[in-house]
Amino acid sequence: MKRKTRFAAAVLALLLSLGLLSACGSGGGGSDSGGSTGEGASSGSENSGSDAKDTITALLPPVSPKYQENFKQMEADFNKLYPNLTLKIEPASWEDITQKLDTQVNAGSPPDLAFIGSDGISKYAQMGMLLDIKDLATPEMIEDFDPAPLEYMKKGDGLYGFPAYMEVHALGGNKQFLEEAGIDWKKVQQEGWTYEEFREAIKKGVVKNGNETTRYGFVFATAGVASKDYLGILVKSAGMPSPFTEDLKYAYTNKNFLEVLKAIRQMIDDGSMPKELSSVDAGKRWNMFLTGQTMITGKGLAVFENSANQNNAKIEAGDGSAVKDSIKVDYIVLPVPSFAGQPAVAHAVVDGYVAFRGKKEPSEEHKANVVKAAYFLASGQVAATTNNDLFAAHITDSARKAAENMETNRNPDNVAAVENMLKTAAPARPDIPVELGAQAIKIENEVIIPKLQALLANEITPEEMYEAVKKAAIDTFGEDGVVKE
Repeated sequence: MKRKTRFAAAVLALLLSLGLLSACGSGGGGSDSGGSTGEGASSGSENSGSDAKDTITALLPPVSPKYQENFKQMEADFNKLYPNLTLKIEPASWEDITQKLDTQVNAGSPPDLAFIGSDGISKYAQMGMLLDIKDLATPEMIEDFDPAPLEYMKKGDGLYGFPAYMEVHALGGNKQFLEEAGIDWKKVQQEGWTYEEFREAIKKGVVKNGNETTRYGFVFATAGVASKDYLGILVKSAGMPSPFTEDLKYAYTNKNFLEVLKAIRQMIDDGSMPKELSSVDAGKRWNMFLTGQTMITGKGLAVFENSANQNNAKIEAGDGSAVKDSIKVDYIVLPVPSFAGQPAVAHAVVDGYVAFRGKKEPSEEHKANVVKAAYFLASGQVAATTNNDLFAAHITDSARKAAENMETNRNPDNVAAVENMLKTAAPARPDIPVELGAQAIKIENEVIIPKLQALLANEITPEEMYEAVKKAAIDTFGEDGVVKE
């Protein structure tokens, strides 16, 4: 009960949430990592089974700025904890991890663990390639986690991995530019804003030199790995916290979906966003923010404050590795606006270590070893180091204990803003059947993302995109399986 009481006080009362995702961290320096602390890891070692040699493979992206630099240390510390086991980590970038994973899955030989978003569980579960660990995880492991983020790793009755963090996808603002535009960012942090208020605010952030725009009010990454983020984040605050309603009707046929599409086009037509928005990827978006080419950026994650602070320090030190032509930036966390009179709902993101299985059934001993490796990565010292680097909240007792002596320089206003957004975060939906979730992902990949790119490029109208999504939804789920207005 101690876990539920403590977490409810912070988040659970309104969730079922941290910062983020999939996260897109930049590279950095550092080496202080290591294995789980004694308390966090002891539950796994108590059930070590036989001493047979075994290797657990993991496909991992740059979860935090310093994360991948610590792989050798992680492998060594895991082997020290379990002398008969080897953790073999394969690095991947955020841009290529999905392709790498899909290639291995389609070949029938996926890694034992892969770091993915919880929203991808349906896709791989439907393919029969995930390992259900609900009967393999020990009670001590489960008790270490806060309940809400753990829910995101479930689908139906199954538990398919351990969460690394619970973040919120927000926006990020340049404090100086916000204040120059007369925006009361502290009020926005605590009270939020409507789309109409947001639209007027970003207009004030635009700076022109003749006919040339030298600073935009708002830039959001919409290309590459970030292609689905923009719309997915906005619609949650338009009365669609999930692709499915509570009675499992597909939600994006709601008329408010069209209102969000109209807003996306309006912000470009206003001149508040670049006409070339469809070509802005995550790297370019961040570069534009650090070089003063936009007042507000998205998506914003807690780690971006840390990245901005590190770049500021390089500028002060005259370090040539600072982003070229960058300026000092005080990063301010901002909520996503609400649409069509609906309440604001933050986009909670839970990514983590998901367990896979190949075409051949793994042995019971190997399954147990995979769970030990997943827990090792998601708890204790490893999790504490990673989340401290991310500026994300710790979601296990063992990580909180390991992080007690770790320093952080987070802006307290930003901490409060994230906590405020987590109170309105969309809850986990383990009730959505795997088949429905996979069908929604298919519509997203085959219809929503391509049509959104066309909308951003002004090749189709919001109404045309809405009708295309509506048709695909009815074709997939039937007339009775979608929201009707």
